[in-house]
Amino acid sequence: MSPVPTIEWQVAGACNYDCSYCIQSRRYRRGRPEAAQLEAAIATFARLPGTWELKCSGGEAFAHPLFLERVVPGLMASTSHRIGVLTNFSTTEDALLRFAAATRGRLTVFSASLHLEHTTVEAFGRKARWFVDLLDPGARFVVNQVVRPDRVDEARACRDHLRGLGLRWFPQLLKTKTGVAAYPDADDLRELIGEDPGPLVANVAPSYRGRRCHAGVLYAVVDKDGEAWSCRTAKRHGEGRLGNVFDGTFALRDAPAVCPWDICPCTVPANRGMIEGIA
Repeated sequence: MSPVPTIEWQVAGACNYDCSYCIQSRRYRRGRPEAAQLEAAIATFARLPGTWELKCSGGEAFAHPLFLERVVPGLMASTSHRIGVLTNFSTTEDALLRFAAATRGRLTVFSASLHLEHTTVEAFGRKARWFVDLLDPGARFVVNQVVRPDRVDEARACRDHLRGLGLRWFPQLLKTKTGVAAYPDADDLRELIGEDPGPLVANVAPSYRGRRCHAGVLYAVVDKDGEAWSCRTAKRHGEGRLGNVFDGTFALRDAPAVCPWDICPCTVPANRGMIEGIA
């Protein structure tokens, strides 16, 4: 797969959910860029050569009061890039209508995370089925769900319900500060996610150590403070800093490097062709 240049942008640190299993500590789930900082980031992204995918996330992107007022229209008007979003899908139907209309023709993927501590799969499924019918045929709608080790049966029921509605269900193993949580029944988990699922099927946070990776060259993660990093694991270790998109110091690397890490916690790099040898 040829790399698809991608920026993952944490539009807001703050989230309107407080899930007990969230990998982000509460002290990091707060704060959001101000209007001038958002404009500076958009101007930085506008200078990227070619066409990129700008995937907005959080926290919760829709919880930022300026997401639909400044971020989305700014990206659409000032750049030629395509747009994606990762959201807990709690925003109003009116906001979803506005987002769908504003991004028409340039939306790549709408990733909606199902959190059963805050909603039911039935209510989530009804809303998702309504929204999917509003999207461009070329836009992908994916339901993400963290599979908790003690609730695999619950995840299986959600999978079956959502697939019955014609929705794509994407499981994610529960991450911890040191890696991936232990699952007591390997056979049960295998039945749910498959024998050896690739990054298009499930997020199992594998290791790509030793493979050449284009992170930092054609991929970056940008946090709520504008700090840019080559990937999530590099950021966790305080390495791979690429400058700041608010102050104009952001700069990508010139060449790919061999991955030195034992975990790739997000499937975006693999699914965008950043890791050589991964189909």
